[in-house]
Amino acid sequence: MPSGKDAEGPFRRRYRHFNKQFHNGANGRHPKLRFYYDKLKEPMFRLIHFHSTTSGFRLSRFSGESVRMQRPLSAERTASLIRKFYPHVPPPLAVVLGSGFAGVADQIEHLAEISYAELPGLPEPTTAGHPGCLIVARLGKTPVLLLNGRSHFYEGRPMAEVTFPIRVLAALGVRDVLLTNAAGGINRKFRPGDFMAITDHINMIPENPLRGLEGTRKFLDLTRVYDAALARQLHRAARGCGARLHKGVYLAVSGPNYETPAEIRAFAKWGADAVGMSTVPEAIVARYCGLRVAGLSCITNAAAGTGKTLLSHADVLSVGEKFGCAAEKLLNNFATAYGE
Repeated sequence: MPSGKDAEGPFRRRYRHFNKQFHNGANGRHPKLRFYYDKLKEPMFRLIHFHSTTSGFRLSRFSGESVRMQRPLSAERTASLIRKFYPHVPPPLAVVLGSGFAGVADQIEHLAEISYAELPGLPEPTTAGHPGCLIVARLGKTPVLLLNGRSHFYEGRPMAEVTFPIRVLAALGVRDVLLTNAAGGINRKFRPGDFMAITDHINMIPENPLRGLEGTRKFLDLTRVYDAALARQLHRAARGCGARLHKGVYLAVSGPNYETPAEIRAFAKWGADAVGMSTVPEAIVARYCGLRVAGLSCITNAAAGTGKTLLSHADVLSVGEKFGCAAEKLLNNFATAYGE
């Protein structure tokens, strides 16, 4: 049975040697040790291991996800901060403004606005066209909660963080949510500037937002993700403003690259009418939280291989801006129909 120094193991022996070097006068005079000591104070480096080198010791993090110790995200805690900021009864309807829809927020009456940066857990978007703020506004005469911008899985965020804003909406008492996005048209009948009410989806994003949850509720039935009554209100709203609104199946990919023509041909055979990089994880979590869901895509381009031009995010935003007035009228009419 080993005893003494042999029982300590290599990690403990290296750590003890490090302390001996440090306290024998290296503190303050040896720049490398000074750096390591400072790093030990940082939360990211509290779980560490040492490697013997010819020059002393090298500090490194464990591989895998961040080891920073944080309090778990709490939708209730974030919702309580929003209630302090806006102490009135929150509206029952929320709208997530995706790519191509951000301009809608500039054309309506704001009652209150707060940046995602001030709300714990709400990730600040890094993609152009997603301002990242929560707005209490009036669409028509109907008060709504707007999430102006979203984060995406392709930004490198965990799925729990991408979908956290939906949990906050549920904690606030929101009952219904309209998820909007920009999408590429797979259906040959679709043209840039058209809209599509989502009737169903195909999920090609590799991580499911319910993965790892406890209990049996995670075995969620998705037979009717998108509410038929809300979809009828969308069609009614479109007729009132002359918008070309189709209905169809939305296919979600992880991105950030656009699809290949071969992938689009395969997606078409599967029954997809439009393709994008968002919405589906939020829809799944919204249904998990008991919210009714409507989905609305702005067709900003023909999908890869079905049009004559190459694809770019700048073009997506440009088309969204071009048809922003139509989007604003459509959402106004939808909110008015919802409020009646």
